[in-house]
Amino acid sequence: MGIDVSDLKKYVDDGIKARKSIDVQEIANVSKILYERLRRGGKLITFGNGGSAADAQHFAAELSGKFMNERRSFPAVALTTNTSSITAIGNDYSYAEVFSRQLEGICTKDDFVVGISTSGNSQNVIGAMKKAREVGAFTLGLTGKDGGKLKNVVDQCINVNSDLTPIIQEVHIAIIHMICYSFDAMLE
Repeated sequence: MGIDVSDLKKYVDDGIKARKSIDVQEIANVSKILYERLRRGGKLITFGNGGSAADAQHFAAELSGKFMNERRSFPAVALTTNTSSITAIGNDYSYAEVFSRQLEGICTKDDFVVGISTSGNSQNVIGAMKKAREVGAFTLGLTGKDGGKLKNVVDQCINVNSDLTPIIQEVHIAIIHMICYSFDAMLE
């Protein structure tokens, strides 16, 4: 059994097709909203499960550290990094509340909240986005497939046109990088 190079080529082509389907104007628009929210004292709050948790942490790191240009740090937090909170909330309440319970304590109307779910159906992400909207924060969902239920509970949903989780995750990172690129350009 060997590697079928044509399968790898198809995977690459599927990834390119998904990336080309991104609406760059939509990216520019959400970047402006992020910029305005942070300018008036808000923060980035982001979360997801599994690989999406890693993407959330990556997004927070790009703003609190730097993306490409040297600049000041901006307030950004990934709710997936505090294992004590996640396990305590999961144990005392339920895993469905691990993000919404944390948001209840830190989310304000000036915040920019990003929930990442490749299926769009992660109950803990959906519940957290509902909580963030109750507060008045701007909510952005990053999804794949058909956007799932998440697309109906956020202010803006950027949906990756693919059914393959790895490709959706790869394009989510590209979207995060484009948002950071646009954000940095607004600071110049």
